Amino acid sequence: MIFGLLVIESIVMCFDLLILCVVGTANGAVGLVTFFEKDVQKRVVELGLTTEEKIKKSTVISSLVMFIPLFFAVPLMVYKINGADSFFSGFWQMTFIMEIMNLFDRLFIDWYWVGKTKAWEIAGTEDLKPYIPKKTLIIKWSSILLYPVLSAIIAGIVEIL
Repeated sequence: MIFGLLVIESIVMCFDLLILCVVGTANGAVGLVTFFEKDVQKRVVELGLTTEEKIKKSTVISSLVMFIPLFFAVPLMVYKINGADSFFSGFWQMTFIMEIMNLFDRLFIDWYWVGKTKAWEIAGTEDLKPYIPKKTLIIKWSSILLYPVLSAIIAGIVEIL
């Protein structure tokens, strides 16, 4: 029973991330240039496709759309819907959901959507491809270690409260 709930909740959180990307890129990838490397952002500003102010605004909005659900919706689902009643129970369930989100982001969004399609291509920046260079890719994949830590912190806070 709990595994089925975790799968559904993981899909819900992946859908949240997908909606952010779909809405953010509705008028082209420039809408989410905040997720691109600094050299791409600089070029896009130089080309007059956006401004630094718009990039900063997009960063704030994107961060809110990503992190509010991560910090509030995931624990709410785990503790209120799934009935987690201990540190360990909350920890492993949140870790499961967050790791599924991470895999969705790394495999579907980064590897396939950004890396294999032209949906995230920005005219005038093709020479700056790949948009996710190896160094950044390594950092992004290392986030797989971050989510258990984040889950432990949230579970610890819930346990204290």
